[in-house]
Amino acid sequence: MPQLQPLDRRSGVPLHYQIQQRLMNLIRSGAFSPSQPIPPVQEIATRLGVSQMTARQAIRALCDLGVIYTRQGKGTFVSGIKHARDFRQVHSFTEEMKSRGLVPSSKVLSFRLQVGSQEVRKALQISAGQKVFRLRRIRYSDGLPLAVECSCLPHHICPGLLESYDPSTSLYQELAERYGIRMEVTDEVVEVGKATAEEAPLLGIDPGSPVFLLTRLSYSESGEPVEYVRSTYRGDRYKIVNRLTRAKQGPLAASMQI
Repeated sequence: MPQLQPLDRRSGVPLHYQIQQRLMNLIRSGAFSPSQPIPPVQEIATRLGVSQMTARQAIRALCDLGVIYTRQGKGTFVSGIKHARDFRQVHSFTEEMKSRGLVPSSKVLSFRLQVGSQEVRKALQISAGQKVFRLRRIRYSDGLPLAVECSCLPHHICPGLLESYDPSTSLYQELAERYGIRMEVTDEVVEVGKATAEEAPLLGIDPGSPVFLLTRLSYSESGEPVEYVRSTYRGDRYKIVNRLTRAKQGPLAASMQI
């Protein structure tokens, strides 16, 4: 482990904050490289002569900042460059990762045909009793879990999907090539939340870790709603990028709801 500077116990600066800054300086200097593990809490506490609770508080703060991330049962690692999501273009997860030179992959949690919930029916504009395909996957970037994604599509627009589609591959490509359906417009809402006890182990993070909650409704060329998606993205590996322009006349093109 690189050398940690001694703590100044007379400065009045909280010890956990001093530890946080010393670790941050080591990461910025390149002493710890992306994806490299940092020492466990016990080792940091012993080296600096503090309680494990104090060391853990510093580690948690760095996780909240996205500087480091925790993989359950494996340790805590230095974050690399965050994946940026550009809201100005419609991309599938696979397209988005490949455009950045990354290798996308998926682990299928479930793929079935079922009656749509009230929320899904309202979004997809289908009636009660109509069925939807529900596909839930963990999405990976270069082998690192990045998101838990749940997609719902109306059965009537792609009736053979369950039999013909390999759910570990690109859904958008399957829809385009087999059914002639292309996503042209999406409405997407981003909120900030905390990883649930069920999601956290799937993403390799601790329960309560900061996450982005994305709700996306995609439309075909004809304007028909064809996919409703709810996703949970790791806050330590993801960021939102957008470009806003000020309208010369009339209402602004984009708005923030509070």
